[in-house]
Amino acid sequence: MIACVPLTVEMLSNRHDIVTGSSEMSFAEARKLADEKAKLTLLDPMLLAWMDSKTGRFSPNLVCCDTRKPSWLIYAETRGAELSVNVNDLSYVFVYRSGL
Repeated sequence: MIACVPLTVEMLSNRHDIVTGSSEMSFAEARKLADEKAKLTLLDPMLLAWMDSKTGRFSPNLVCCDTRKPSWLIYAETRGAELSVNVNDLSYVFVYRSGL
């Protein structure tokens, strides 16, 4: 099995950055901010993938099989990802497409 590739900001297409003063932000709080940003940018946004670097969790939880990007990000891109929201310097990343 190929080791997972670490995420860098350069990998995120159409990236919108959100920086808050809180280093203790929860996943739920970060998701709420990202959802709000997506609603301003896309028609009926649909979350395709996410990553929580604090816990090391990501979704979809796919086996790493690429040497260029993390598998969860490739999953989103191959399903029409249009927007990446980077919260607090890759603490949390959410990837969306328009639902319509």
